[in-house]
Amino acid sequence: MNRASGVGRPGVDRTVVLALLTLLAALCGACLLLLLVHAGRLAPLRIVAVSHVLAAPRHGADVGFLLTLWPQWTIVIVAMMLPSAAPSVLLYARVKRLVRERWVVPSTFLFMLGYLFVWTCCALAATLADWLLHDAGALDEAMAITNPTAGALALVAAGVYQWTPAKHVCLDNCRAPLAFVLTHWRRGMWGALRMGITDARYCTGCCWLLLALVLPAGVLNLPVIAGLIALILAEKLLPGGHLVACATGLGLVALGTKLLFP
Repeated sequence: MNRASGVGRPGVDRTVVLALLTLLAALCGACLLLLLVHAGRLAPLRIVAVSHVLAAPRHGADVGFLLTLWPQWTIVIVAMMLPSAAPSVLLYARVKRLVRERWVVPSTFLFMLGYLFVWTCCALAATLADWLLHDAGALDEAMAITNPTAGALALVAAGVYQWTPAKHVCLDNCRAPLAFVLTHWRRGMWGALRMGITDARYCTGCCWLLLALVLPAGVLNLPVIAGLIALILAEKLLPGGHLVACATGLGLVALGTKLLFP
């Protein structure tokens, strides 16, 4: 690496960025596995720590609930979104290198950090939603919504969103990250962070109602998480991603309607 200029060799830069992505994905997977093992089974799970928190006095329960559940939501959302965001991160690093800007790897790290910031904010929103639902007595031991009507309505809402223009604008951005990188390019370290935050907003806008389906299912419902990861990857990476989104929307609406009117 040319330390004076801060410009690295292409192969080295790509290897380091891939290593960062792999390390983050492995860390999320390991943390998720530890949560599953701690819960005692690999199915819709009982969150052991939360049951102890809820037995505490009211003020302590509030703080403990947030501190217990927020990291779990963060791990789940990052695990769900990171695989589909990896092509954008690699493309950013490649363009950064091609325009011969300095500090390719540190800038790419900040670009990734922008994603993590947005996903952490989404996890906080999900935690607050679970908090409110718990206070309303609407959650079971697995932190899943007890009212089947609520889950059915969530399925219908997610299915309808799959057909909206907003969904497909965001999906276009995710499927063709080069257009985003070229039109939103910002120089320097701070620019990398801002680009990461902006791109993560599109990424989240594409999938936010799919992510919301974890709420009625329970934050550690492994089959639901795995299914959503596969769906998000299919929408963003397969040639017929828009058709996949529309077909999935029909399926979600049909399933939700069936649950509403058995």
